[in-house]
Amino acid sequence: MARSVSLSFPWGGNATSTPSVAAAAPARSVEAEASKPLAGMLLAAVMAALLVVADQLIDTWANGHLLLVWVALWTVAFAALALLAPPLRQLANRLAQRVARGVQARAQRRADDALWHHAQSDARVMRDIQVAMTRSQSAD
Repeated sequence: MARSVSLSFPWGGNATSTPSVAAAAPARSVEAEASKPLAGMLLAAVMAALLVVADQLIDTWANGHLLLVWVALWTVAFAALALLAPPLRQLANRLAQRVARGVQARAQRRADDALWHHAQSDARVMRDIQVAMTRSQSAD
């Protein structure tokens, strides 16, 4: 029985296993969508910490002026939202992309290790790997 083996190596090889540009675009938008909850959580955490600090500072100098304290506290809250939302969203996007790249690299390493382990016990697979490496070196 004839078997067809399709190999994907980071050093070259099978062109059919390379993802197309059209397939890569939705993956990037999914990563960007996945970072929105993280950005919201970071913004909420920073806002909560900032409001606690502002409340402690305002409480020390407010002697019964509750309306003034309330206005000052919400001024701090809205100013923080306006100033901190874009940088925190960018930080969350970078963090989510780094995590996604790490997960993808780990999965690729596991797949390569499994293929190498299989190739050590199957001479045909090892020969295919050697042919792919030779083609890659001759193309460079």
